Amino acid sequence: MTNLRIDADVKIDSKVLTDVAEALEPFATDMFKQRAGRWMAVVEFGHVERTEPGPDEDKNPSVKIRVTSVEVAGDEITGGRLRGLQREMYERRTSGDTLFAHNEDEVA
Repeated sequence: MTNLRIDADVKIDSKVLTDVAEALEPFATDMFKQRAGRWMAVVEFGHVERTEPGPDEDKNPSVKIRVTSVEVAGDEITGGRLRGLQREMYERRTSGDTLFAHNEDEVA
């Protein structure tokens, strides 16, 4: 099976679901006060819609996603663990499979 790569634009839907708002509510005051603040979180996205331009349109296809679930790190320990996980995920994504390639000389 061939993976066809589509150069699609990603758009984030601004609608905040009730569950997401409830998860963010305990952090709202802190987020309001810290203009340059950052918060680590585990986030799940859901597909909202996709747009396929017509053959004569000079536009990229696009997909709109929405935050469907979020959990914000409530302390420095959890935030640090999430940063470590984020670093691992980034390394895996950008390694071009070089970090995790199987050694062909290894005996199974």
